[in-house]
Amino acid sequence: MRGAVLLRLAVVAGALVAAALYVSHETPPARANNPEEAQVVRRIVHYRAENARWRRTMGLPPLAHAHGKRDLAATGPEYRRWVLSLWRRRALAARNRAQHPPRREAWMCIHRYEGAWNDPDPPYYGGLQMDLDFQRSYGAHLLRRKGTADNWTPLEQIWVAERAYRSGRGFYPWPNTARACGLI
Repeated sequence: MRGAVLLRLAVVAGALVAAALYVSHETPPARANNPEEAQVVRRIVHYRAENARWRRTMGLPPLAHAHGKRDLAATGPEYRRWVLSLWRRRALAARNRAQHPPRREAWMCIHRYEGAWNDPDPPYYGGLQMDLDFQRSYGAHLLRRKGTADNWTPLEQIWVAERAYRSGRGFYPWPNTARACGLI
């Protein structure tokens, strides 16, 4: 929570600096019409999307941002490079966090007693043997986009199970295997 507040303050401060630079010049900042600056804007959009994808995988809402692609083209090159650096750091942090889910070892132990990550046999799918109701409840966006859990990556399956765990269900959807792993 504290980090989010500090991050928002940093974004507001950056916007104020950019506004001050704009006001201090007699001419407006150059548009991103040269190929290098257009590439910076494309990379900003790429890192925003990557950040949103990793946050969605973890079940987190996407971060808000102040500028769209068109608005970024109207800002100065220094500001665009600062925004690029900001979104690159955010995307890398989100990816790092998503690739190291909490209780990963516990989920891997449960997986050892369940099916293959791509197990398509109904009524349970994937490496953590999720039924359709479970998938609808905790991974609806993946179910809509990719189909059943056997089509999801192992990381996506773990994060869906983690959402169930955090909702208060704990490891109880896997009573036998969780017991065998010493989790309940």
